[in-house]
Amino acid sequence: MKYRTHLFSLRIGHALRESLKDNPYSIAVFSKDLLAGLTVGIIAIPLAMALAIAIGVAPQYGLYTAIIAGFVIPLTGGSRYSVSGPTAAFVVILYPIVHQYGLSGLLLASILSGVMLIIMALFRLGRFIQYIPESVTLGFTGGIAVVIAVLQVKDFLGLNIADMPESFVGKVATLIQEIPGFSGPTLLVGLSTLVVFVLWPKLKIAVPAHLPAVVVGSIVALMLNLQGFNVATIGSTFSFTLADGSIGAGIPSMLPDFQWPWLRSQAGEVPLVFSWQLVSDLLSAAFAIAMLGAIESLLCAVVLDGMSGKKHSANSELLGQGIGNIITPFFGGITATAAIARSAANFKSGAMSPVAAMIHALVVLVSLLSLSRILAYIPMAGMSALLIMVAWNMSEAPKIVHLIKKAPASEVLVLLVCLLLTILFDMVIAISAGIILASLLFMKQVADMTKVQDISEQKKHIHVELPPRWKVFKINGPLFFAAADGVFGELVHLSAEQDGVVLYFDGVSILDSGGVAALYKYIAKCKHDNTRVLLADFQFQPLKTLAKAGFKPDGVQCVTYSTLADALDDIVSEETASDDTVRDVRES
Repeated sequence: MKYRTHLFSLRIGHALRESLKDNPYSIAVFSKDLLAGLTVGIIAIPLAMALAIAIGVAPQYGLYTAIIAGFVIPLTGGSRYSVSGPTAAFVVILYPIVHQYGLSGLLLASILSGVMLIIMALFRLGRFIQYIPESVTLGFTGGIAVVIAVLQVKDFLGLNIADMPESFVGKVATLIQEIPGFSGPTLLVGLSTLVVFVLWPKLKIAVPAHLPAVVVGSIVALMLNLQGFNVATIGSTFSFTLADGSIGAGIPSMLPDFQWPWLRSQAGEVPLVFSWQLVSDLLSAAFAIAMLGAIESLLCAVVLDGMSGKKHSANSELLGQGIGNIITPFFGGITATAAIARSAANFKSGAMSPVAAMIHALVVLVSLLSLSRILAYIPMAGMSALLIMVAWNMSEAPKIVHLIKKAPASEVLVLLVCLLLTILFDMVIAISAGIILASLLFMKQVADMTKVQDISEQKKHIHVELPPRWKVFKINGPLFFAAADGVFGELVHLSAEQDGVVLYFDGVSILDSGGVAALYKYIAKCKHDNTRVLLADFQFQPLKTLAKAGFKPDGVQCVTYSTLADALDDIVSEETASDDTVRDVRES
């Protein structure tokens, strides 16, 4: 019951309030939050920049997101260990928005998605995350991972591609065509980063692999550039303009400033003019962002619940995510949601409350102000290697392989459909199609479970001797629209040439309007064939449905009974009375 209270509750800062209630804040608790915040902040710096680059914006916008959203969401949300910021899952949605509308369009779409998340919270829709099958989530996350990995090939190999096609097939074709022109030094940097990332965890040193991998990649890139090779770095790829008009390389070492989102633009972009038409054009993209943000943040919260034994408030988490995504774009931050990898690292590092995630945001802020010149030396190939590893971890390939080997064919079909639709089209189509397909296959499985059984000879149920040309049929399973026509079609066949039948409804737990309509048709057919129909032993829900539908048996051709025994006794008594009447007539 406590879980349901958490699930349906909605209040700002639910997680912070609950954690402070459980553990009165002290120096000991703060020290644990501080250590966790420092650890996650170190992980977040290169990831935030890499994810911003992956969607087509300058790296500082990823840092702004980690700073603003990373502070606001844990302050206002419902999951005490979640760490929010830019995530890999958004790459496939945000990249096309930036390509078409630029940075300002992305920021406006993020605000709209935040409004939608708040509406979802107000309508208590957080609980519906449990209705998304694992085959669907594995399918679209696997598809996103494939798309992210493909997008990294360009910078990983140092390919000179000015503009990538929008379609996935077009991207792959272009990359294959340009691969012969790869840069050896750039590939060396990418591989060195990747190797360190893979091997570092085996050393079992309490330092996240992101940091040494990026450091090694940066050192290799610096040495190659000093030797006269041209390895692209953040400093050589991105630039910014200061207030006095001067241009700097890399990322600016200054606080994100407040600005109307539709007026903020990157080099080469034209700010948008705010209009309702622009809002209308961005609504579908905002809906996709909101849906993925809700799924990602609540899945993350569920994972953390399993690790910690605590319970999150789904609707309060949606509220916090919505508030964060409304505020963050005004300071240049892009779309944010809870990140499973960073959140898990936060909990494993000893976090006690959402304060740890807020400290992580401050760590990123301090790094932006003090380390921007050093961050400019990070190579683009190193960022790509980092995202390739993120994509691999995100894909959950072992789970996909296990599901394909062990799960029923219907679940494998849903997984593959979601995977392919995410890769070839987009995530919204994939999730929609996956849920619809999974629902249809599930309904078919449930409908196949509904059976009709002739129990006329079973002494366990039948305590009297039935008259000739009478049958008793037991229906087992839900009588809903997908099963009802088949069940009553079979009953029409079984009831042929009978004087009467008893339908035993004890095994029917659910009856819907489709089942009621099929029952009416069956009764009408039996009436036409002069076959009596006795209905016995309804459970509460089917009885309530029949009452609401205005079902009224005529008391002769169709009669209802509270128990099967009552129906059988009535048949015997009527048959006995009929025999007595015939005998009296003959004697007279």
